[in-house]
Amino acid sequence: IGLSNESCWGTAQFLRIAAENGFPRIVSLQNEYSLLYRVFDLDLAELSHHEQVGLLPYSPLACGLLTGKYRGGARPEGSRLSLFKRFDRYGSAPTWEAAGRYAALAEAHGLSPTQMALAFVNSRPFLLANIIGATRIDQLAENLGSLEIALSDAVKAGLKAIHQAIPD
Repeated sequence: IGLSNESCWGTAQFLRIAAENGFPRIVSLQNEYSLLYRVFDLDLAELSHHEQVGLLPYSPLACGLLTGKYRGGARPEGSRLSLFKRFDRYGSAPTWEAAGRYAALAEAHGLSPTQMALAFVNSRPFLLANIIGATRIDQLAENLGSLEIALSDAVKAGLKAIHQAIPD
């Protein structure tokens, strides 16, 4: 079985109770994870490693913010950020700055921002499967193309530098 939006402590409690009672073991967490939201990298990554509980990350493109389509404050008609106010968590200036830097890094290395962001998530050791969301066939094709991307050391260094300058 799996959990969604769970903490490290909560997951550990579910694992303990399951073991004590012969219940099915937790094998996955469906939590948010992206270049802009890396809370899983803290204690949950350690729990994932030691307890073999993998991540099914949702919103790996941060509601499209990591695709570059919102640059300069754009809000394309029909996009998630224009349709749904509940995604205001992506509204801070540092978040938009980080997203812009990630897009520029991708393009400087000949990558699409979308594919770089998904390739980053795909590279994580705790990943079970990346939950992508596409509303058009061309978006699906671009998303699937991320499976062919191996991030270079230079790109990894750039990702690290941006994250250190503008953390979660």
